[in-house]
Amino acid sequence: MKIKKIILLGYMGSGKSAVASQLNKEINVKHCDLDHYIEKQLQKSVNSIFKTKGEIYFRKMERHYLEEVLNTNSSLILSIGGGTPCYYDTMRYLNAVQNAKTIYLNTSILELSKRLFEAQSSRPLLKHLKSLKNFQDFVGKHMFERSYFYNQANVSIKTDQRTISEVSALIKAELA
Repeated sequence: MKIKKIILLGYMGSGKSAVASQLNKEINVKHCDLDHYIEKQLQKSVNSIFKTKGEIYFRKMERHYLEEVLNTNSSLILSIGGGTPCYYDTMRYLNAVQNAKTIYLNTSILELSKRLFEAQSSRPLLKHLKSLKNFQDFVGKHMFERSYFYNQANVSIKTDQRTISEVSALIKAELA
């Protein structure tokens, strides 16, 4: 089976966008960030959609645009939001996409907490968290809820203590 679609999933801060960008350079396959695609289609930020329309509306639109993006015949590296796999039957759907591979960027709670704590100014939803301990509690709760879905991916790659290039190389090895 020739893989045409690489679907990267994992918690925010796991490196999905950075790894997708690296893969794009190395294998010359178009990268699509699902959140950016949704923002472009709806002409609103994800944050704004959540505030004005609510999470249920966002999740419906997210699923609609996920299917739209994956129903093209072209090769694609798709990075999806951290919550995307957790709604509807999305993991079953993603794993059923022909010529696709779902790849979970598996990052520890401590590593995610450190990354998100350092980048909290660029993530408005996290501004209320004031300490690394708060981040660990927040991320730990979400990972407890989401790991069931993430672990259904075709491949799980540990990202702790690995560079973006190393993670990219591991993904390419999985595609060979």
